Amino acid sequence: MPSPHPLGDYLRARRELLRPADVALPEGAGIRRVPGLRRSEVAAIAGISTEYYVKLEQGQEAHPTDQVLDSLSRALRLDATANSYLHALARITSKPTSPISPPAVERARWLISSWPTTAAMILDRRFDIVATNPLMSTLIGGYQTGRNSVAVLLLDADVRALHVDWNGLSARSIALLRSRAGLYPDDARTQELITHLMRDSDRFRELWHRYDIEGMTEGTHSMIHPVVGALSLHYAHLPLVGADDHSIFLYFAEPGTPTESALAALVPGR
Repeated sequence: MPSPHPLGDYLRARRELLRPADVALPEGAGIRRVPGLRRSEVAAIAGISTEYYVKLEQGQEAHPTDQVLDSLSRALRLDATANSYLHALARITSKPTSPISPPAVERARWLISSWPTTAAMILDRRFDIVATNPLMSTLIGGYQTGRNSVAVLLLDADVRALHVDWNGLSARSIALLRSRAGLYPDDARTQELITHLMRDSDRFRELWHRYDIEGMTEGTHSMIHPVVGALSLHYAHLPLVGADDHSIFLYFAEPGTPTESALAALVPGR
């Protein structure tokens, strides 16, 4: 079930991950009955009262000022992405889900279909796969329209075997899902996905309650493909404007590299 206090849950989760040494406090300051920092310690570092901080964690106060949020962000050692998420949690309002924009998604389908040597797929805000181009389907067979990309990564053994750093990739993917799920606490499909992954994925159960947050990024993934062997693929995750938090995820190769040649060999019809 979705939590009725997403802001408080997030504050508590991040507080429990910090050790006194992380914020220059002595480890031996009394017996610690709970993991991480005490509420009073976070409040003192943030410059607010313990009573007010307790209200935030318990959901009795859900709309702190930006100044308070920034102080808490510094106290909890949040990075820029996590700080933005903290502010967004404090501004959640109950509102109907916006419909997708079919023209925008359809244009994106045309776009990715025109990329013969770039593997790409369109994702909705839950990371359900809305469309793939032929190369993405050949590169990673598990990524098929209608499936959830995070679930595929976590549960499909063949997809897991492709990725050299599956642990790092799975951690980032769970954190990215967390960054979206927390902002749509009433979305039934998201809650269904979380329930499914909590039941079936050890990795998801291990990391979900850490409340790690990840933004859309770019970088490099190393793969061992069963047909063409080692690949060093650049990736990018791009928001799709005008399409209800849809995005395009793509893999591409640096020109003139062995990976470019290997990726070209996977192009259907070649």
